[in-house]
Amino acid sequence: MAMRLPQNIENKLVQMKQVEQQLQSVAAQRYQMEIELSEVKHTLEELEKVKEGAPVYRQAGSVLFKVEDRESLVKELEDDREMLEVRIKTLERQEKSLRESYQALQNEISSALQDIPGAGG
Repeated sequence: MAMRLPQNIENKLVQMKQVEQQLQSVAAQRYQMEIELSEVKHTLEELEKVKEGAPVYRQAGSVLFKVEDRESLVKELEDDREMLEVRIKTLERQEKSLRESYQALQNEISSALQDIPGAGG
């Protein structure tokens, strides 16, 4: 016969599952931002290699448009890079905080289970 866990432990397990889901979501967002950042950096590096006056194109959906003002394109990409770096740092802080919350809940559950007679802890 399965033993029923006390309500406080059940609540902590639910909280832990929610934190785990948030952590997965934040990690996925960070990963996506890192991919975007890598693409922006690569684009900036490639733009530096292109000779002045050479035509440059920008993709919008499945269409390529010729860029007339190369400097404003570079400025826009640099702004994108900075914004992505800030967002990644924010997501890293959220991820760290969620990991700490997860660990704290795990410790609380472990501790509470040890206090239950016959819980096998």
